[in-house]
Amino acid sequence: AVVSSRVAGSKWYQRRVRVVSTQSTGSFNTLQHYYILNLTEFVIMVVRVCVIGAGPAGMNTLAMFKKLSAEGEECHVTCYEKQGAPGGLWNLTWRTGTDKYGEPVHSSMYRDLVSNGPKECLEFPDYTFMDHFKKPIPSFPPREVLLDYLKGYWRHHGVTDDDVLTHHCVRNVEYNSESGIFTVRVTSLCDNKDIVKEFDRVIVATGHFSVPNIPYFDGIELFEGRVIHSHDFYNAREFRGQDVLVIGSSYSAEDIALQLHKFGVRSVTTSYRTNKMGFNWPDGIKEVPLLVKVEVIPATLKTAPWPKVDAIILCTGYQHHFPFMEESIRLRSTNIFNLPNLYRSLQWYGVDDGLKDTDGKLFYTAMQDQFYTFTMFAVQGLWVVNVIKGLLKVPVGRNVSRKLKPI
Repeated sequence: AVVSSRVAGSKWYQRRVRVVSTQSTGSFNTLQHYYILNLTEFVIMVVRVCVIGAGPAGMNTLAMFKKLSAEGEECHVTCYEKQGAPGGLWNLTWRTGTDKYGEPVHSSMYRDLVSNGPKECLEFPDYTFMDHFKKPIPSFPPREVLLDYLKGYWRHHGVTDDDVLTHHCVRNVEYNSESGIFTVRVTSLCDNKDIVKEFDRVIVATGHFSVPNIPYFDGIELFEGRVIHSHDFYNAREFRGQDVLVIGSSYSAEDIALQLHKFGVRSVTTSYRTNKMGFNWPDGIKEVPLLVKVEVIPATLKTAPWPKVDAIILCTGYQHHFPFMEESIRLRSTNIFNLPNLYRSLQWYGVDDGLKDTDGKLFYTAMQDQFYTFTMFAVQGLWVVNVIKGLLKVPVGRNVSRKLKPI
């Protein structure tokens, strides 16, 4: 049912309410968001929620909406996903650069990837690996096993393919401070048509491991071998028999260095900016300080004081990159734990100069530095859904701003 403009006074309310029962009293309650019309109709507000991204963060949030569907505010949730299936980074693709629609490839996964953290630290308490596989499995499973487990967890909570609009790329999100409404413009990639919809809450769950951070090194344009970022690394076998320089000293550098060694490169040299990784590397892997300059070795020079390499792989991290968000509500951060302008590193309050406050209606999930991701995403999703549904009360206004100091 629709509330008339005489009662609600705006088109916004006409789209946001429905009749749920008959009552014999007439009143209006702002805090509980319900209306009594003509002394007979009991009407509640339906909160329209937009989830951007159907990777583990977005899908775990959908799972929490399912779990709490009978509690708190009623929500209508729309989830947009650019890829052809949920899974986010865990969807392996042979494509690099752009996909078949000309969109940047999201996944940074590669063949033969194995978890670099024990599965026991990734396990959901309400859906264990034993629940899913019905037998013990190794502590460091490959990518395919972890993706299968994630899909099982989502099914366990009732999330289906119909809950996600795949091949839908969000182009622009704007917030109107007067109406308190978000306007979201989305492109349906299959037919190249734009869709514009309004929402009461927006959850950005696109992650921050898909847009490479690519530093410049003096002379690198003269290098005659291959230079790639780890985002575009797909198969270690192509480097068999080569000498490879890996720049970086974090998870990707460690993992790719060992992948290269495993699949038969002649040597791997890792180049660190601050500290060595300090592992007991197998023969054929060594660590050196950060690359300063790339030089072409003259043919007459038989030996050189620096490593000679055939390929360079940049394991130099990723950017927090949200060009689809209106500039005044766009998260700007590096890979840290306590994020700026986000209460609990999740709920947006634009306290910095030039930013727009959204009264706690905007959320960014899975945006801080991470270790054991699956469980963190589930807890973050649970927190966000509890806030949106009014089940968890959080500070507002000045009580929030003093808590938003990045560290």
